Amino acid sequence: MAEDRRTRRTRGLLRGAFVSLVLQRGFSGVTVEDITEAADLGRATFYTHYADKDALLDHLVTELIEEMQRRLQPLVADSVRGFTGKPVLELFRYAAEERDAFRVVLRGAGDGRALRRFFDDRSGAAVEIFSARAAAQGVELRIDAEVLARAWVGELVATLSWWLESESTLSAEEITDQLLNLSLRGRYWASGFDDEPPPRP
Repeated sequence: MAEDRRTRRTRGLLRGAFVSLVLQRGFSGVTVEDITEAADLGRATFYTHYADKDALLDHLVTELIEEMQRRLQPLVADSVRGFTGKPVLELFRYAAEERDAFRVVLRGAGDGRALRRFFDDRSGAAVEIFSARAAAQGVELRIDAEVLARAWVGELVATLSWWLESESTLSAEEITDQLLNLSLRGRYWASGFDDEPPPRP
């Protein structure tokens, strides 16, 4: 138990130093020596836990994804039954708690590898939910499930990144409400039009 606590503490120090430095200098501008110096730990200690800074980045993404999946799993059943907005709200709340770590990922650290993993994870989950929801409601998706999922996740990631990086005063609840309205009513309605969109030529 003491070893586990010591390991968690050491990894926490390395993670915190890594995140702070990447936000300041960018991923390519940070070395293992920079991380250990900022964490006040030896290089040997770093290499006990990680092969290199890429492995530390991968571990950071894994932690975020696994915790996100844990938080969202209880909400999946409701999402299959209908559009609740609860998973989106939980994601934004979690991102607010782990703001700097999410910013590292969403900025594309590691030549975009971290962002791709995050995006692929959310897209895969969305494909499953959209497909299960359609089956439960007895309807057929009008566009390919992968296209639908990636379009939705693209909107979500872009909005989340902007929200974490900006000085926006919108709360997680307000953002979720707007994204839910966008999902339910569409861009045409969101742009201020109340009637049906004109037919395509």
